Amino acid sequence: MDHIGTGGTRGRRLRGTLLALTAAGAVLLTGCSASSGGGNSSDGMDKSGGRNLPLPAPAQPSGPDTAEGEQTGAPDREFAPAPDYLSTFALDVDTASYGYARRTLEGGGIPDPSTIRPEEFVNSFRQDYERPGGNGFSVTVDGARTDDDRWSLVRVGLATRAAESDRERPPAALTFVLDISGSMAEPGRLDLAKDSLDVMTDRLRDDDSVALVTFSDEAETVLPMTRLGDHRGRVHDAIGGLEPEDSTNLGAGVDTGYETAVEGLREGATNRVVVISDALANTGDTDADSILERISDARREHGITLFGVGVGSEYGDALMERLADKGDGHTTYVSDRDEARTVFCTELPRNIGLTARDAKAQVAFDPQTVEKFRLIGYDNRKVADEDFRDDRVDGGEVGPGHTVTALYAVRTRPGASGHLATASVRWLDPRTRAPHEASGQLESGSLHDDLWTSARSFQVTAVAAYFADALRADGEARRSSTLPGALPLDELAGRAHRLADDSEDSAVSGLATALEQASRLSDCELDCP
Repeated sequence: MDHIGTGGTRGRRLRGTLLALTAAGAVLLTGCSASSGGGNSSDGMDKSGGRNLPLPAPAQPSGPDTAEGEQTGAPDREFAPAPDYLSTFALDVDTASYGYARRTLEGGGIPDPSTIRPEEFVNSFRQDYERPGGNGFSVTVDGARTDDDRWSLVRVGLATRAAESDRERPPAALTFVLDISGSMAEPGRLDLAKDSLDVMTDRLRDDDSVALVTFSDEAETVLPMTRLGDHRGRVHDAIGGLEPEDSTNLGAGVDTGYETAVEGLREGATNRVVVISDALANTGDTDADSILERISDARREHGITLFGVGVGSEYGDALMERLADKGDGHTTYVSDRDEARTVFCTELPRNIGLTARDAKAQVAFDPQTVEKFRLIGYDNRKVADEDFRDDRVDGGEVGPGHTVTALYAVRTRPGASGHLATASVRWLDPRTRAPHEASGQLESGSLHDDLWTSARSFQVTAVAAYFADALRADGEARRSSTLPGALPLDELAGRAHRLADDSEDSAVSGLATALEQASRLSDCELDCP
């Protein structure tokens, strides 16, 4: 039996009448373009025509009866049929899952399926979406047909304005919470973090501030919030004196980190806690929810966001990802010096500011043209459909220079033509918390005829999604994704190599290498003596 809906647990419990009303009022149509610049409307008005154009309420097409809320199998690998034509999720710019999977494959291991989050694979690659002029998002919707009957992949692309220059961005108040437990003694952990922090300290501006908290059995504020200016030497000295110690009391580290951040809070600056750890918590509180409950005031009242940086060949992915999601932030993973320096010395300073708070997306598929669909990933980020415009419901925080991609597998109705889907994004201004929305549409006639002759960036997105979906399977099933149009891992690797050659993109080349490693390991796991 097909799974009903993708809008979260509460969304699946909506009665048909409420669903119809929600669908009719939840999405704005903003003209016939598949791309729309970031809107500034907080009242739901369509800026292209000056009025709302609601999507028709979902029809109730005939087909197998589906019991209310009934599910079979893993929800993230099922497809949503009628009557739920809405898909709602909080935005996410994390990439840690892909980075850790690559590290595991390089070490000769197959990643644990529980650590694979497809959206983080997809969002690890550069996109060429149109950028908005101010805060908020542009919305681009496109798609391509697979070779499976009536199946297509539909891509929803959201982009923020270009990253600010170092002079234009607001000052930063960064509290680094650094794991110095015994496990961090492994090469590529504490040594990597110290090197990167040293280089970053020299690249930050004089009006930026840095604090340093360490944790092992207990947590300690090694350096209170310090304006860099003439004090860079103090920061370097604090970093240079760090040595690995005993257990990993991550809860104490986060608690002390937020206390230090609040004490050093700077008005008009971006206040952020940066946790650097292998997240192998084994002492004190190891539950993300209870850790974050204690620091909820700092998050809500002071707007302090959390950025998690994972390191190490063994890594507590689930705990770090949970902390970042609940801490209004995001995560990444670094495995070597080049990656670490990119994160700390380029990405973090460049993306210190925020362009959107509590950002959520909602995609409405037209019941006249769409038979069923599946959102690929975002399993931990789903939001009830009726909460799309409830600004009390937590969304995602996104900074300048980011893109967010959501990929759907969509099956159209026989002979379908006309409107296919409308994608809307809603966010709060990071300073005023005023709500804004922007939308984009896709017509069935705009679907590219063949996935593998579509735009290069679309093909890279598809390869990454197929790769992640395959890694979430076990045994024989891992050799190919279950998504429509999927290819075996070795064929995907070939596609990725050709895309890398065409684009001269080292990130896509790394994807091809990871696919080759996964293919060999999967074959050996099944066939080698």
